[in-house]
Amino acid sequence: MNEFFDNVKSQQDPFKKLLSYIPGFAGYIERQNRRDADKILRDTVARRYEELWQRTSRLQSDLVSNGKISFVDDVEQAALQLRTFIDKIKTAPRGHSSLFDAVKINEKELEALYQFDLAFFDLADQTSRALDTLEASLADDAALPAAIRNLTGLGRMAVETYNRRREAITGKS
Repeated sequence: MNEFFDNVKSQQDPFKKLLSYIPGFAGYIERQNRRDADKILRDTVARRYEELWQRTSRLQSDLVSNGKISFVDDVEQAALQLRTFIDKIKTAPRGHSSLFDAVKINEKELEALYQFDLAFFDLADQTSRALDTLEASLADDAALPAAIRNLTGLGRMAVETYNRRREAITGKS
């Protein structure tokens, strides 16, 4: 997330730069930059998972085309988990997953938040591989249920990771 934050900070308009010299205002700008960076990060994560969700939907169509209709509902559970995560991360209020004015986050807590952010991308990579496995399993009815369970579990894990990140910031579940 440092990369996103640095990018937002470098694009700061001259007015904000000038106001950053006013005592107390720099902290406000810093929090606003973190919110902007967090929004960019969440949008990037949401786009990546949107691609995975669309791919899952295409695989459902492939299941129907291959006469494996009995597996479509199971894949729908995975698609629902991915959609839930996408909706949560896209619709979080600005600043929700970042630094609130009233919440002081020190370096250790910030590091923990970055670990959650990295986990989103790691889970996206794992989900992509799970979709590869699912696609390869279309011809093997014996392997298909395990591939679907793995995909569903990864979708659930994305939602749970988002919820734990939120709890780490707000202290609320």
